[in-house]
Amino acid sequence: TSITSAKIQVNGVHLHYQQTGEGSHAVLLLPGMLGCGQTDFGPQLKSMNKKRFTIVAWDPRGYGQSIPPSRDFPPDFFERDAKDAVDLMQALKFKKFSLLGWSDGGITALIAAAKYPTLIHKLVVWGANASVTQEDVRIYNGIRDVSKWSEKVKKPLEEIYGHKYFAKTCEAWVDGISCFAEKSDGNICQELLPDIKCPTFIIHGEKDPLVPRAHAEYIHKHIKGSRLLMMPEGKHNLHLRFAEDFNRQVEDFLH
Repeated sequence: TSITSAKIQVNGVHLHYQQTGEGSHAVLLLPGMLGCGQTDFGPQLKSMNKKRFTIVAWDPRGYGQSIPPSRDFPPDFFERDAKDAVDLMQALKFKKFSLLGWSDGGITALIAAAKYPTLIHKLVVWGANASVTQEDVRIYNGIRDVSKWSEKVKKPLEEIYGHKYFAKTCEAWVDGISCFAEKSDGNICQELLPDIKCPTFIIHGEKDPLVPRAHAEYIHKHIKGSRLLMMPEGKHNLHLRFAEDFNRQVEDFLH
């Protein structure tokens, strides 16, 4: 089946999304920092089971083709994304749906699952964290300067944003997410985890250079009945690098 691409007005902004498949189980893919459907979920949009699932990948406001507005990072940017994501799916007339969230999208998905429990069927997160430590801030500062990024990671983002917007937004993201570390417990959404009642699957790459495994273990420990899968060779982008294995694991869980 083909992948359609469109925009819809949600909460005062025009959000871009891609959609494919005709299955009864609706699934929303939530991208990471600076990401969008196009950059972050190629293998999922292409290869996930289209008979069983209807798959939607969205570009959060200020990312991908959901510009304008320009991306900013107020203290509640994760909550704002969670509301936008849920309202987008409702605008598309999905009554209930599952969330697949990567990295920042995983944080957004955790918040959405906690705050809108009647709408969320199942939850999968990978490369996500519920708090920010000083060690995390050190890691984030290591990626602040996009000119130091590898060509392979940088190129698709520069093609979408142009160098200036890409560089500026990455710096703004580092500042925005680092603010959480200034709270006593570095909390982003720790207190919400016990409110997540839907079946939850946490996947973590043991070689993830951006998110230490303690984050995945914390989320697993605080979401009752959740499953944790460690991928020994997985890095941060395990769903792209090991797409076939990832898709199979996730489809089995969503079944």
